[in-house]
Amino acid sequence: MSFLRVPLLDLPAQYATLREELRAAVEDIFERQAFVLGEPVAAFEREMATFCEARRAVACASGSDALLLSLHALGVGPADEVLCPSFTFFATAGAVARLGARPVFVDIDPASYCLDPAAARAAAARCKRLRAIVAVHLYGRPADNDALLALASEYGVPLVEDAAQAIGARDASGRRIGGRGQAVCFSFYPTKNLGGAGDGGLITTDDEALAERLASLRVHGSPRRYQHDEVGMNSRLDALQAAVLRIKLRHLEAWNAARGAHVRGYDAAFSAAGARPSSTPLRAGGFPVRTPAPCAPPAESAHHLYTIRVPAERRDGLRAHLTARGIGHDVYYPLGLHQQPCFAALPPASLPETEAAAREVLALPLYPELRDEQREHVVASVLEGLAD
Repeated sequence: MSFLRVPLLDLPAQYATLREELRAAVEDIFERQAFVLGEPVAAFEREMATFCEARRAVACASGSDALLLSLHALGVGPADEVLCPSFTFFATAGAVARLGARPVFVDIDPASYCLDPAAARAAAARCKRLRAIVAVHLYGRPADNDALLALASEYGVPLVEDAAQAIGARDASGRRIGGRGQAVCFSFYPTKNLGGAGDGGLITTDDEALAERLASLRVHGSPRRYQHDEVGMNSRLDALQAAVLRIKLRHLEAWNAARGAHVRGYDAAFSAAGARPSSTPLRAGGFPVRTPAPCAPPAESAHHLYTIRVPAERRDGLRAHLTARGIGHDVYYPLGLHQQPCFAALPPASLPETEAAAREVLALPLYPELRDEQREHVVASVLEGLAD
C-alpha cells in the first residue's frame, strides 16, 4: 500500500522557491573572492540587529560558538556555576562545560518546555558561585523572560538566551527575542527557521562594549590585525553564508506566518479529536495527545517544531505506525542532559518534568512548504496510530 509521503522537513522545496536568487548571490561572492567576514557579513549583522530590535549583532561560525563566545565574554570560567535547562540540545550546557564551569541543571515548565522560573530560583539559592543563567526558547516558544531577567538581576548575573529555535518569536513584553537579553544566541543550522547552507551563528546585544569584545574574541581576541588582547577563538561567519542568509531573512516573517497557519490547522484537528494543550498533563486522561500550549498575546512563538506529547508506553508504537505511512518525525530530546554520560560526574539532579517530557514528546512535520493535504495525512495517521 502506498501513502502520501511527508518528510519531517523539506529543504529542497524551500530551495526551489529561491534557486536563482541564491545562485546569483553566491556567484557574486565567488566573483569577489572575499570569503570571510567583510561587507556581506557586516550587512547581515545590521539587518539581523534591526530584525531582532537590538542595537548590535555579531556573527560567528555556529550557534554553539555563539553560546561559548557569550559566556566567555561575560566572564564565565573555571569553578563558576551556570543555571541551564537539561531539556535542550547539547550545546547549551556544552558551552558551559568547555569554559570549565559547572552546568547546574534546572527543570522545565511542562506546558512550555522552557526553564521553570520557580525551579531556577530554588537552584540559584543553592549555588555558591553563580555566574550566569542560560534560558532556552525551546521549539520556537519564548521562555518567561520577565521572571528570568528579574532573577538574573536579583543575583547580579547576566541572562544569556539560547534562541537557536526562536528567531522571530516575541516574549510576553511584545519584544522580539534578541532585543532584551544581555546576549541572545542564534543558530543558522540548515534545519532552523532561518537556515544557511551550513553552520552559522550570531549574538545580539544592546551592550556596545560587549559587542566589541565578542567581535574581537571571534578572531582570536584580536581587535586589530596582529594585536591579540586576549586568547579568543576562530569563529567567523563566511561571506557565502551571509549572502544566503540575507536573502532568506527577507522571507522569514512570511515563513513563520505559514508555520503558524499549519500549527493552527494541527491544533484544530487534534482538538476536534479530543486532544488538549500541554498545559493539561497526560495523567488527567482523555484522548492521549497533548498539543503545544499557545502563547498568551503579545507573546508569539516562532513555531520551529510542532511537538505533541503521547503516553510514553505508546510512543514507540506510534513512531512505527508513522514510519509505515511515510511520515517523518523525531524526538527532541530523548534524554535530559543530566542523563548524558559526559555529565555523570555532576551531582545528581532531580528533574521529573524533564524526564517525563523526554519519554513523551514527538515532533511532527512543520515547515512553510507543507501542504494542507500532507498535514491532514499526518493528523489522520496519528489518530489511527493511537486508536484503541
